[in-house]
Amino acid sequence: MILTVLGSGTSVPHPRRSSSAYWLETSSGTVLLDCSPSAIQRMAELGLDWAGLDAIWISHFHLDHFGGLAPYLFGIKHAAETRGRTSPLRIFGGRGLGDLIRGIDAAGGYRLLEQRFAIEIVEVGELEPFEILPGVEAVAKKTPHTDASHAIHIRDGESTMVFTADTGFDTSLTGLAGGVGLFVLECSFIRDKPVELHLELAEAMHLIRRAAPRRAMLTHFYPEWDEIDFDDAVAAFDPPCEVFEAFDGLRIEI
Repeated sequence: MILTVLGSGTSVPHPRRSSSAYWLETSSGTVLLDCSPSAIQRMAELGLDWAGLDAIWISHFHLDHFGGLAPYLFGIKHAAETRGRTSPLRIFGGRGLGDLIRGIDAAGGYRLLEQRFAIEIVEVGELEPFEILPGVEAVAKKTPHTDASHAIHIRDGESTMVFTADTGFDTSLTGLAGGVGLFVLECSFIRDKPVELHLELAEAMHLIRRAAPRRAMLTHFYPEWDEIDFDDAVAAFDPPCEVFEAFDGLRIEI
């Protein structure tokens, strides 16, 4: 698998970091992990096949993770690039995803789900295995952020990854991420976090140490990180594996 970071920031406007979105290439197709408002432009900017995207995972319903989905569906409905498409687009997320999409659709009369090809909405339950693409296995686990928030574990053959999206501190995540090839977890704050429903660096490093992945990537940075030397900050925790910083446009082989 190959992961491209489309957005490593938060909802706060930032000149270098857009909000949450990650493009995942698998042996069976492509998955967009979260669809922030900026994801549409980022996909085009990086020359990704946005018209042929196979699946979308929505971690939860905050706008910096979900707010680009309706504009994306509206855009591909009328784009020349999708005129010949016949393969379905599958959209996965927690309970309530379908109602949310249909509510936005009805509010504007967009008919977002009436495309030249099928749009399938799949609501997943916690710890219920599913195929996010043919032969690509996934399982989701609830996280302490919102009622609909989930982390996701993805396996494509021998390649594995976990994407926490937004989460508070929860040691049970280390079971989901145990030994994975890439552990992608949020690290919103450096220290003295103002809210419980995100992670600060010490908490993220604790989860990495317990999960023992082969590599880990920290992401979802608030602007307070701009004044921090990332490598020095991480080194102070004596990391058990390579821990690197997400930035927009980064491409990683898993």
